[in-house]
Amino acid sequence: MILDIAKEKISSGKRLERDEILALYEDNDLLYLAESARRVKEIHSGKKIFYTVNHHINLTNVCKANCPLCAYQCQSGDNRAFTLELAEVEKVVRSQGSGIREIHIVSSIHPDKTFDYYLDAVKLVKKILPHVGINAFTPVEIVNFAKISGKNFSEVLSKLIQAGVTSLAGGGAEILSDRVREIICPKKCSASEWLEVMRTAHKLGLKSNASMMYGHIETIGERITHLLKLRDLQDETGGFMAMMLFPFHPANTELGKKFNLRRVGSWEDLKMLALSRLVLDNFKHFKAFWIMLTLPIAQLALNFGADDLDGTIGEEKIIHAAGAKSSAGISREALEKIISETGYQPVERDSFYNEI
Repeated sequence: MILDIAKEKISSGKRLERDEILALYEDNDLLYLAESARRVKEIHSGKKIFYTVNHHINLTNVCKANCPLCAYQCQSGDNRAFTLELAEVEKVVRSQGSGIREIHIVSSIHPDKTFDYYLDAVKLVKKILPHVGINAFTPVEIVNFAKISGKNFSEVLSKLIQAGVTSLAGGGAEILSDRVREIICPKKCSASEWLEVMRTAHKLGLKSNASMMYGHIETIGERITHLLKLRDLQDETGGFMAMMLFPFHPANTELGKKFNLRRVGSWEDLKMLALSRLVLDNFKHFKAFWIMLTLPIAQLALNFGADDLDGTIGEEKIIHAAGAKSSAGISREALEKIISETGYQPVERDSFYNEI
């Protein structure tokens, strides 16, 4: 029986294949998945749960992609529209305390801003906070930078590295299926482009995170394909530092209205996290992105394979535009309390999981 084979492989630390992954998903034994994922997590990280003191900067919400999945984007002239000029970026960066470890920068696909605008923003952050990691831009944005600058992926990424980017953001993967992407984000990059940007970044020595957004129109088979594509690329490059899973927040989105979608429940969140930990046997770290999951579910996720609560965030706009009810930021002390309550050890880290 396929399920028995899958469980034997988990017990012996062998790699799961597609039909075995599907059997585990359909078996729906959440406690078995939790116990198995927790055991694998503790092989990598022991009793440590990581977090970082970081701050998110969203440069603009003016976007030409008009993705049905997005509630954040808007058009120029909309009363919600904003675009930070360099003086405003400087004000945000200078307001950060001495304990900041990472600045996270992601935006939209602005119809008018040049590649130099983004380079200048990174250079400014680097000048003000020279010792802070800059985790910036998703492959979707890198593809856009290549188009507007006439450069290839390698040239764009090399320019960003020279400007001060130290790691690449993992968003924009959604589901790595062009069938799905044609419906939920038709003007974003293709699945193969997302993977190629990551491959190129890793070859240049630029580490990155990976992600998956589930709970919309994708099939379970497409979720599994997504995980296997990430696993294959990690086998090839070893450049992914951590995996993040995002439940789709349908409120205020055209996709949610069109397909009458509802946010999946916490059972699905925890099941997908644990299953992904077992499938992605070459990923060391998994984030429970509390701003997406809510703090209570993120805390539970520490027993379902997650070993990282991401960070203090400071300010987040993209997910909250889609109806997320979590706060926009949290203190270091609150994160440590949440971790300690689970019996695990809170460990502050930098962008590369070096312990502070």
